[in-house]
Amino acid sequence: MTDITIKSKDGGTFSAYVAGAEEGKGGTAPVVVVIQEIFGVNGVMRAICDGLAYQGYVAVCPDLFWRQEPGIQITDQTEEEWKRAFELFNGFDVDKGVEDIAATIDHMRGFDGTNGKVGTVGYCLGGKLAFLAATRTDSDCNVSYYGVGLDEMLGEADKIKNPLLMHIAELDKFVPPEAQKKIIDTLSSIDQVEIYHYQGVDHAFARIGGEHYDENAAREANLRTADFLARFLLTDAQRKAAEGRG
Repeated sequence: MTDITIKSKDGGTFSAYVAGAEEGKGGTAPVVVVIQEIFGVNGVMRAICDGLAYQGYVAVCPDLFWRQEPGIQITDQTEEEWKRAFELFNGFDVDKGVEDIAATIDHMRGFDGTNGKVGTVGYCLGGKLAFLAATRTDSDCNVSYYGVGLDEMLGEADKIKNPLLMHIAELDKFVPPEAQKKIIDTLSSIDQVEIYHYQGVDHAFARIGGEHYDENAAREANLRTADFLARFLLTDAQRKAAEGRG
């Protein structure tokens, strides 16, 4: 577990948390880019990376708020932190964020100990960006948890070339029913897209410790994500090893 520096496509640099890397030891692990929520590369995102590393991946979470303030690590536990999180969200340049994800993908394809395959998993804001990674980058597969604003991005749906898994919360307060219907109706006809609709749960149902965390829905979604990533990123031998780790 360490932090690395990645060059942006417009000449800057940003940090990223990496778990599962064993530099100098070779290896053939695929990469998963974990795309942050509105709270930065905080403990929740780092724990997700650590969990993916245990499953046999090299997991990396880039700091996408670096253009506003580098090193953001806040929680969802106080009103002050929520206020700051929404300030960062409202000031976020989505197009630049996707460029930074693309730069991360490019960087990690050649990272020591990896096999060149790279997928993404994003949550909330990151769920939106995971969808855009599917339409604008060469990522091998993508997973979107309760992405926000996707109904405004559906004009890009015909650009999806690699597998995309979507987890949608029925009671998502940031994605009203009409937006959910539009998303599902548009994307369900695309062969590369898998969609699951979780009944009776709200936004961020998979955020451990969050107000709307739902253990059963989170477990179901995470198992589907694990299977999806294994199908498209792991070899047969790597899948067997991951199953052995439980």
